[in-house]
Amino acid sequence: MIEATAVQALAARIDDSFVAAVELLLHCQGRVVVSGIGKSGHIARKLAATLASTGTPAFFVHPAEASHGDLGMVTREDVFVAMSNSGETDELISIIQLVKRTAGHVIAITGRPESSLARVADVHLDAAVDKEACPNNLAPTASTTAALALSDALALAVMDARGFGAEDFARSHPGGALGRRLLTHVRDVMRTGDKVPQVGVDATVAEALMEITAKRMGMTAVVNAERHVEGIFTDGDLLRVLSREGDVRTLKLATVMTRSPRVIGPDDLAVAAVDIMERHHINRMLVVDASGTLIGALDTHDLLEAKVI
Repeated sequence: MIEATAVQALAARIDDSFVAAVELLLHCQGRVVVSGIGKSGHIARKLAATLASTGTPAFFVHPAEASHGDLGMVTREDVFVAMSNSGETDELISIIQLVKRTAGHVIAITGRPESSLARVADVHLDAAVDKEACPNNLAPTASTTAALALSDALALAVMDARGFGAEDFARSHPGGALGRRLLTHVRDVMRTGDKVPQVGVDATVAEALMEITAKRMGMTAVVNAERHVEGIFTDGDLLRVLSREGDVRTLKLATVMTRSPRVIGPDDLAVAAVDIMERHHINRMLVVDASGTLIGALDTHDLLEAKVI
């Protein structure tokens, strides 16, 4: 409850200083250098990582290491973000004047607007809390939660101002599940060529069964002479026909196939195929081009192997 109250109190502090901080980050010509030590250092690392993954080049530098050479990574085009609840952290205070001469601008996120760090910064963001959630009011708890929420809000405001969208996010996360879902297209996972089961619209059920067995997809597309999709015949269709007709070997496929099947284009995202399959309770789909010509086939196993599901 104490931490929730601390976060809620931040809303009243989203003011001109916050806007100014967003503007500095948005127009930074270099990189955003984030620094802090102890618990604030953990939050600083998180802010740098969030910025970097949402379109703003950023990295974390340890303030103690900065005073032993790492300050050389900071340039005039950079914006330096210093995080300290007290605003009096020795390691930051010892380098802040050098940072002021080295970096383009300094943003401070502290819990004390009157602190040394807040006074020297170009922009100060107030992350003060009334008390910590710790029973002794000592261990950083509410203060770190407030700093995390405020720094996340800052990063996401910059992200929104950049117009950084889901596809941009995926490009910076190609190894993750989200990247695969947003970057994998149907053409990347569909079966093509001889792997696609298909028979002509004049085929018999027996011929369709042979194609289904040979291609092992549990279905076959039914196409006309121009290879435009006329329908689909699945193993489920076969079971229904058998229960109704008995001997179906000479039965014309056109009389029992499913017409107007669900199809998808090769340039659609694979997750769109997953959505269609789930909504319509199907396991396979045909892939067609803009004219309705069959060019591929897709089933849930293909999507599972591609780790889209």
